Amino acid sequence: MRLGDPPAPQDLDPIERASRDELMSIQLERLQRTLTHAYQHVPIYRQKFDQAGVHPSDCKELSDLAKFPFTTKQDLRDTYPFGMFAVPREQVARIHASSGTTGTPTVVGYTRHDLDVWADVMARSIRASGGRPGDIVHVAYGYGLFTGGLGAHYGAERLGCTVVPVSGGMTPRQVRLITDLRPDIVMVTPSYMLALLDEFERQGLDPRASSPRIGIFGAEPWTERMRAELEDRFDLHAVDIYGLSEVIGPGVANECVETKDGLHVWEDHFYPETVDPLTGEPAQAGELVFTSLTKQAMPVIRYRTGDLTRLLPGTARPAFRRMEKVTGRTDDMIVLRGVNVFPTQIEELVLRVAGLSPHFQLQLTRPGRLDVMTVRVEARPGALMDPQRSEDIHQSTPSSARPMNAARAEAGEALRRAVKDTVGVSVEVEVVDPETLERSVGKLKRVIDKRDN
Repeated sequence: MRLGDPPAPQDLDPIERASRDELMSIQLERLQRTLTHAYQHVPIYRQKFDQAGVHPSDCKELSDLAKFPFTTKQDLRDTYPFGMFAVPREQVARIHASSGTTGTPTVVGYTRHDLDVWADVMARSIRASGGRPGDIVHVAYGYGLFTGGLGAHYGAERLGCTVVPVSGGMTPRQVRLITDLRPDIVMVTPSYMLALLDEFERQGLDPRASSPRIGIFGAEPWTERMRAELEDRFDLHAVDIYGLSEVIGPGVANECVETKDGLHVWEDHFYPETVDPLTGEPAQAGELVFTSLTKQAMPVIRYRTGDLTRLLPGTARPAFRRMEKVTGRTDDMIVLRGVNVFPTQIEELVLRVAGLSPHFQLQLTRPGRLDVMTVRVEARPGALMDPQRSEDIHQSTPSSARPMNAARAEAGEALRRAVKDTVGVSVEVEVVDPETLERSVGKLKRVIDKRDN
């Protein structure tokens, strides 16, 4: 794959060259300041700390953070819209918000200082991914209240790159711009990168001959098999980025392209923990929890992200701990007849079956007393075709009305057995025509729940 040398030490931020002890000293000073800032200026934090019987002065060392209460998304909703702000609203330079599709939106604010920090950590993330000043960056994350597009945009500019602010949608135009402008880097969700891949092939273009040497993919969980798929079919380095708006946006953690062995958390700004999602007790693997260390407008204390992962020692940036790829979310977990199932588990298995594409959805129904999960997955273009059916019949008959041919039935059975053997639950599998499932220009909705609750 096409990539230059790793960054020279003098090109890194000074903190990236620090020792673990130096970093922890900085973390403690910033943590103490953040706890005091939140307690003095955010009523809900003063209330929660007082109820828990703790005070910012009780934080003498980093391990003391475990004494403080968690913050949840419900806290943000309960204080909507500006109740979590720790500065006067007039000092807030920008506001972002979640879509609010499942309830009241969560609103986050940034001072000018916060926006500078965000640009800095995004620039650091792009450089860790292999980006360099002067690179052309094609940003296909959505712009607007969603933090992806603007976060990537300002980070790339801070690094000294040329930004193409495409945003999401209009897929044929995206491919035209990649072909004509020849960007070095594409920043987008992995599921939408698959849609771009399909469009390249639809236009008769070889994706491996396209210009990007790096893809920076985030905003949704994705697997190592998905990485292999994207790297092979695009001939680029697929690098994972992590973030969430409540903490700052993208740029909380990023993989280093020279190792691609987990995401280094930029711990000088974001302090990570993992806890048991049920008990809240510390655990090596579990729910990811973040405390911001430098945010002014909206500090967060022990924010429960809902993301499931594990923390490991640093490698390419030794002082910074790594988080493994997010395996799923506590609210994405499907409990099917007593078995916990995550969409990423199904993705791994789909990509093992020849002829099946990475485009799939999980449909939950309850036709009787038990829940049923159907994996609806597209065949790869040109694969699993029925040689006995004429092209005219194939084109004129809706896919929902066609019987599954032998090749598709065999692929579906292989996936059904793999899910049963690996995950331990029985599912139904429906192999559908290419381009049957709705494409997403942002975060892909993997689970369609049609149960009557």
